[in-house]
Amino acid sequence: MADAAIRTRGLTRRYGDLLAVDRLDLEVRPGEIFGLLGPNGAGKTTTILMLLGLSEPTAGRAEVLGMDPTRRPLEIKRRVGYLPDDVGFYDGLTGRQNLRYTARLNRLEPKAAERRIGELLELVGLAGAADRPVEGYSRGMRQRLGLADTLVKDPEVAILDEPTASIDPTGVREVLALVRSLARERGVTVLLSSHLLHQVQQICDRVAIFVDGRIVAQGPMAELAERLASETLTMEVGLEAEPEVAEAALAALPGVHGVRRDERDERLWLVTGDSELRTALAGRLAERGLGVWHLRRAGDELDEIYARYFERGSRRGRGAGDGRAA
Repeated sequence: MADAAIRTRGLTRRYGDLLAVDRLDLEVRPGEIFGLLGPNGAGKTTTILMLLGLSEPTAGRAEVLGMDPTRRPLEIKRRVGYLPDDVGFYDGLTGRQNLRYTARLNRLEPKAAERRIGELLELVGLAGAADRPVEGYSRGMRQRLGLADTLVKDPEVAILDEPTASIDPTGVREVLALVRSLARERGVTVLLSSHLLHQVQQICDRVAIFVDGRIVAQGPMAELAERLASETLTMEVGLEAEPEVAEAALAALPGVHGVRRDERDERLWLVTGDSELRTALAGRLAERGLGVWHLRRAGDELDEIYARYFERGSRRGRGAGDGRAA
């Protein structure tokens, strides 16, 4: 399993009668941002704890950087950074002092650690607040300090559990930009757990959709959407035309089975037709002199993909009688 930064096979965790993680097969490639996507209670944090060697699996196995977390937890902790969903710091110490404490715990050489701490504080945008007590930091500042804390030991893998929870929109953008730079500029493998679909879609190369402790689908979002596609598809269309003209023109196109207004956005039309419609629609409308300002296959957004997989996975779980995840 050395070709993957993280890989699990049949990974399972039970707490008595409660099945928290159910036969998990997961693979995260070096240098990618991989999203664990699911509601609170789906089993994401339990999975992370097993990857870090903080919880032992009931069955199956995991490897992180080629190592078994249950047998080599200390070595994994030296090479893997972890940002929990609720970051804990010594509030009476400054941001810089908290990072120095982490550096000492990881036995970093003091001068090298000091240089790295300065670089990280610049990276996360906290250089100006570095010598203020953490008790005065906002939630967003604490999360950014948490990212710096995760990176002090220069990890090969960063595991981030709900890194944008309870942060304002500006803070979310800053944290997501930092996460993206970790992988793109520093080559860090990032495993990101979240229930916030739009944020995952912005930065993740691939996602795994969790339902009741099981992964019901994983891969690039475009691939997940393609798997759900059928011979009939629905396109969202926005036209520069009066509603009556637009509806008539769309209904008259070859291969169109139905046309209706989008209830969420009345400027758009939902056009159902044959699978060939996806590539031919824009050209056919242009031939009729109609300007297209929006064209997208319905169901390609992550929230739409997730909702359909979640419904499918929940039905299977109820049929199998599995316990719910924690």
